[in-house]
Amino acid sequence: MAQTSVSELDRRVQVFLDKRRGTWRDLNVPEADGRLLHNMILEHRFTRALEIGTSTGHSGIWIAWALSKTGGKLLTIEIDPARHREALANFKEAGLSTYVDARLGDAHQLVPALPGPFDFVFSDADKEWYTNYFAAVWPKVSSSGCFTAHNVASARQRGIREFLAHLKTIRNGTTTIDRSSSAGISITCKS
Repeated sequence: MAQTSVSELDRRVQVFLDKRRGTWRDLNVPEADGRLLHNMILEHRFTRALEIGTSTGHSGIWIAWALSKTGGKLLTIEIDPARHREALANFKEAGLSTYVDARLGDAHQLVPALPGPFDFVFSDADKEWYTNYFAAVWPKVSSSGCFTAHNVASARQRGIREFLAHLKTIRNGTTTIDRSSSAGISITCKS
């Protein structure tokens, strides 16, 4: 099978995203947040990405699309078998399967066991575990890498207030909150 050129892949991904625009449900990020993740990866030339909480693959498509341009790969974890199957089909239809290692399993066990290193992490799983995920992965984030987390705009959501308070204690990182969408994404980069 011939290698798809980047421009062909770009067209394929864009057609897929255009076809699905406005239809992403089931715990997926809005387009503005997917675009933010994509642009961050390109800007920093990240290549080793981890996503905690695949859902049906919308954010993973944006991440993997950027990684296809930087020569990287996404490792993504989903606990729900039906969402995992749908994500695999979406990655394939978008033409991004070769840039994704999609694992079915419990991130509570899998994330601490991952060897790393990672230069980009996106957490969008159970919010009350964000602090635990951060603690498990931050030591494995490369010196110029970033840990991002979704749905941080509402401190009323269980676990978010504690997570944001924890980020303020990190001495070797700086956190900003992006509000491109109402969900909000925290971006903590090593300094």
